[in-house]
Amino acid sequence: MLLPATEMLSDNEAIDLLTADRAASVFVAAQAAALQSVLQASPDIARGAKVMASAVRSGGSLIYAAAGSSGLMALADACELTGTFGIPSEKIQIHMAGGVPVDATMPGDTEDDAVAAVDAMQCVEAGDVVIVLSASGTTPYAVAVAECARANGAKVIAIANNPGSLLLELADVSVCLATPPEVIAGSTRLGAGTAQKAALNLMSSQMGIDLGHVFQGQMVNVVADNTKLVGRAIGIISNIAEVSHDVAKSALAATSGDTKSAILVAAGSSVAQADQLLHENAGQLGPCLNDLKSKQNIKA
Repeated sequence: MLLPATEMLSDNEAIDLLTADRAASVFVAAQAAALQSVLQASPDIARGAKVMASAVRSGGSLIYAAAGSSGLMALADACELTGTFGIPSEKIQIHMAGGVPVDATMPGDTEDDAVAAVDAMQCVEAGDVVIVLSASGTTPYAVAVAECARANGAKVIAIANNPGSLLLELADVSVCLATPPEVIAGSTRLGAGTAQKAALNLMSSQMGIDLGHVFQGQMVNVVADNTKLVGRAIGIISNIAEVSHDVAKSALAATSGDTKSAILVAAGSSVAQADQLLHENAGQLGPCLNDLKSKQNIKA
C-alpha cells in the first residue's frame, strides 16, 4: 500500500547520521522545498482570503479548527488577527482537539475524537467560515469538523498536505500544500507545519488587505494597546497624513485609539466625518483620503 507523502521516508541521507552542520543544511533545504508548495497553492490561498473577508464584512465568524501541530499553526494565526487587523475577538473562534494546551501536554488520541469535533461545531452557522487544517487530510477530528460545518451552512476552507485527501474533497476552498516527505519521517511539525503556517500568514494577510486594513504596506487597523503599538500607530498616522508625531498623537487620542480614523482626523477631518467617510467607502482608506481632499479643495 502506497503511503501518503507526509508518511514517506525522505530521499535525503538519514539525518541522524550527519554532522551537525550538514544536518542543518538538509533541514533548511527541506523547509525551503516545503515553502514551494505554498507558492503553487497561491491561487487557492487567494480564494480563501476572499471568502474570509466576505464573512468578516457580513458579520460572520472566523473559526479555526485542527489537531496536534496543525492546531498550533491555526492557533498562532487566529490569535494575531485582532491585534494586527482589528478583527473583533468575539468573531474569532479556535477549536483544537483536546483543547488548547496550557502546558507541554498534547495527547495524540484527541485527533480521533470526531464526537468532540461535532460538539465544537454546534455554534457554527451560515455566514461563518471554518478554516480546518490536517497534514494528512484524513484526521478524524478535522474531517468531522468539515462535515458538520458544511451541514450547518458555513463555508469550509481546508488546508492539507496530501493531494486527493478526504478533507480537501469536503471543502469549499481546498488549499493543497503538497510538501515533500519529512526529513524525520512523519514529523509534520517540520515541512508540513512550516507550509501550513506560511499559507495561513498569506491568507489572513490578504484578507486584511481586502478589508482595507493595510494601506501603503502599513497595518492601519492595528489595535494600539501597548507602548510599542501606540508608537507604531503614531508613526503610521504621521507617515500617511504627513503630519508631526505630536499631531498624530493628538489624532489618535481624539479617536480613542482608532488608527484608521485618526489618519483622517490628522489629515483634516472631524472625528464624525472620519467615521462617515469610512462607512461610505467600506473601510478603504485610499478613497476616504481622496474624498477628504476633494472636499477640502472645494472649500478652498
